[in-house]
Amino acid sequence: MTTSSFRPGRRSVVAAAAALPLGAALAACSSDTGDAPSLDKKDDPATKAYDEAVAGGPVAEDADVEKNEWAAAIKKAGKLSRGGTTANQVFSLVDPTSKKVTGFDAGITQLLARYILGKGGEEKVDYVDTTVDTREKMVQNGTVDCVIATYSITPERLDKIDFGGPYYLSGTAIQVRTEEKDTITGPKDLTGKKLVTQSNSTGIQAIEKYVKDPDGKPQTLADNESCVAALKQKRVDAYVLDQGVLLGNSKADPEVTVVGKPFTEDPYGIGLKKGSDALDFVNGFLKKIEDDGTWKKLYEATVGQVTEDETPDPPTIGEMPN
Repeated sequence: MTTSSFRPGRRSVVAAAAALPLGAALAACSSDTGDAPSLDKKDDPATKAYDEAVAGGPVAEDADVEKNEWAAAIKKAGKLSRGGTTANQVFSLVDPTSKKVTGFDAGITQLLARYILGKGGEEKVDYVDTTVDTREKMVQNGTVDCVIATYSITPERLDKIDFGGPYYLSGTAIQVRTEEKDTITGPKDLTGKKLVTQSNSTGIQAIEKYVKDPDGKPQTLADNESCVAALKQKRVDAYVLDQGVLLGNSKADPEVTVVGKPFTEDPYGIGLKKGSDALDFVNGFLKKIEDDGTWKKLYEATVGQVTEDETPDPPTIGEMPN
């Protein structure tokens, strides 16, 4: 849905442009002139399915919102402040012309806003840029109401914040240059290879555990765009990170491809301030969209468009990694 409170800074617009194919990226760079075409394809079946999934989402009873301190504060503010990214085509991407944000994470965000704020609430989202280095801090200090950002639940993060969900089960995967997709199919093929992953990501631990004798320690870069650039410029042989992010790269750029299956399990959760009453409310919301089929509809309109796998069952809510 169009987001009236989206406030893109230079970083988010540049990141979104970097995640798009060349033609779309050029449109993003020229969008301030007023002559760039919108990237919103209203007649596209997946776009229609996405809009219908969000518009058909449930709305909480007023009494349930009022008795929950976290939800009541959001309703009083008239908007949901979500930390995350708007630069992943599959999970959360902003159209720089229309300012519409779509994707699986974006849909979960919009459905949560609708659930709290009522019909039309899906349009009342304030998208705040976060990184792997700032997410926990922004939840802890209340800069955002929640973080929904292909956010893997880990024991270390659970020490700092709460997680609603999990709402999606991903896993560490491998991305290579498309021209070399037949030479690497799994972690066993990464022996002796130069690798890159994001700093403070689960990719670091996955490489340490599953890759035998890589060519030195993996490079760690600050963000997804930097890692993709290192791969395309042949400074590394493979990019290792959770599949959700890598699928977005492959959809946006034909020069990079995800190979093989995930070789770890990474449950995604909704980051929430530790000890608040948000957790039960958010888990109740997730249970509703799973039970009424909304989760499945959203998955098929987003992740289902870039994978040949059958639509999975949602992960078990409340099941946390040890």
